[in-house]
Amino acid sequence: MVEMSPPFESQSPSETHALGEALGRALAAGDTVALVGDLGAGKTALVQGVAAGLNVPPEVRITSPTFTLINDYPGGRLPLFHADLYRIATADELYELPFADLSETDGALIVEWADRFSVLPADHLTITLEVTGDTSRRFTTATTGPRSQSLLTRWHPAAMSM
Repeated sequence: MVEMSPPFESQSPSETHALGEALGRALAAGDTVALVGDLGAGKTALVQGVAAGLNVPPEVRITSPTFTLINDYPGGRLPLFHADLYRIATADELYELPFADLSETDGALIVEWADRFSVLPADHLTITLEVTGDTSRRFTTATTGPRSQSLLTRWHPAAMSM
């Protein structure tokens, strides 16, 4: 069963980064987050904040794994696995990627363009980012089980009103 929370806004890239930091502080080992949104919606900026919230060393450059498909950022409170499905053309290409293994580690998995294929664990948090202005973004979240609901509740106070 999918449960949606009320949308909330970010007015700037620094606010998006701060939301990511709060998410990073809330993540637990084994959590999976799906990111959905158009190019330029702020998915990678959010992940940069997540890395900061996980205390990934600041000298580690957090970039979109568009060409590498999966980036691994160790050194923080939890390992961060950051995947990007944008360049994946067919579901067959996904068999080469270790999604099942990554979702069962002592780290957290964040997948950009997660709406392109159904490869995530059944219980995951989906965050949809929508461009609402030059620097503003709307965030809509959906949970698919108790684990993702718990993550959402830890992450954002707006979830408390559900």
